[in-house]
Amino acid sequence: MNRKLVLLAMLVLISAMAVVELRHRNRTTFAHLQSLMQTRDGLEVEWSKLLLEEGAWSQHRRIESTAVRKLGMQMPDNDQVVMVDLRGSGWQR
Repeated sequence: MNRKLVLLAMLVLISAMAVVELRHRNRTTFAHLQSLMQTRDGLEVEWSKLLLEEGAWSQHRRIESTAVRKLGMQMPDNDQVVMVDLRGSGWQR
């Protein structure tokens, strides 16, 4: 009888230690999951911003290629560029 009681106490102790270990692993795994989810959310925000930026750049490229292809426009040479000084003209934005 005494031997069975000691064996039962050992099994209860081992079971309790296993429960504590599993709860600890569960908490650390959940904390890691939360960290990964925050990283994912940040990456999704960055991806959305990059998609908007890509749309803006592609629109600019499309306009530039249309200007070159359909209208024959090209960038002027340096000697063709004229700088206008508006500081003394009284005109302001």
